Amino acid sequence: MPGPKKLDPASSPRALLGSELRHRREHADLSQVDLGTLLFVSGSFIGQLEDGSRRMQMDQALRLDDILNADGFFKRNCAALEKSKYPDHFAEAAEAEARATEIKEYAPQLIPGLLQTEAYAQAVFRSGLPTAAESTIEELVAARLERTQILADPTTPLLWAVLDEAVLRRRVGSPDVMAAALRHIAGLMRQHRIIVQVLPFDAGAHMALEGPLKLMAFTDAPPLAYLQALGTGQLQDDPATVRQYELTYDLVVASALSPAASLAMIESVAEDYEHEAQQF
Repeated sequence: MPGPKKLDPASSPRALLGSELRHRREHADLSQVDLGTLLFVSGSFIGQLEDGSRRMQMDQALRLDDILNADGFFKRNCAALEKSKYPDHFAEAAEAEARATEIKEYAPQLIPGLLQTEAYAQAVFRSGLPTAAESTIEELVAARLERTQILADPTTPLLWAVLDEAVLRRRVGSPDVMAAALRHIAGLMRQHRIIVQVLPFDAGAHMALEGPLKLMAFTDAPPLAYLQALGTGQLQDDPATVRQYELTYDLVVASALSPAASLAMIESVAEDYEHEAQQF
């Protein structure tokens, strides 16, 4: 198994923080477990901060300054990490997503961000921010489309999504927008770039009724689970917790249609939207 990826301290604020954290921890004669106990996190989490695979939060930076007598170093440099194009609750998850070799996602209401078209993303943001300036919406859409570029690689990451049937039926934008959005997903499926299954309404109750779920796996770090709710999100790294979410995803997959049947449904619903659009 490969060891943690070493980042050049000059390459990013996160790498700089990790390098300095390791230096100061060792100078203080503390193990990763020792420091984790003082910071109320696991020793493995400290290791991930040091190798740059996890983002340091400001509250952690403030406590590290105190524990390691760093004279505000971590606070000052952590501020650079907060300059993200993504909301605070999603910034670390977006970074993890970009490094993941495997992404599994259950979407109950909306097409996942990695699979959205520009027009669909614009409709999502406009409905959520009805009074925002057009420039704000354009920035949000651009950031979302930038995330989709990870699919430009023909093989990595593996993306496996389970879409609730509500994702197909809930109109976001015009019928034209929905038709194009679903055709985009179908095209990626036909290119064998992604795996998508539809969880039909008649599947009834299931393990993920309470909301969306994203699982991410890496070659050089433990797996993560990301849970999102209205205006908030949480990244989980506890092994037992992540395993429970992996089981949840597996059970949802077991209730979903096969990829072939799912493709047929997606294209059928897209065709319905296209017929609807022609009537106007």
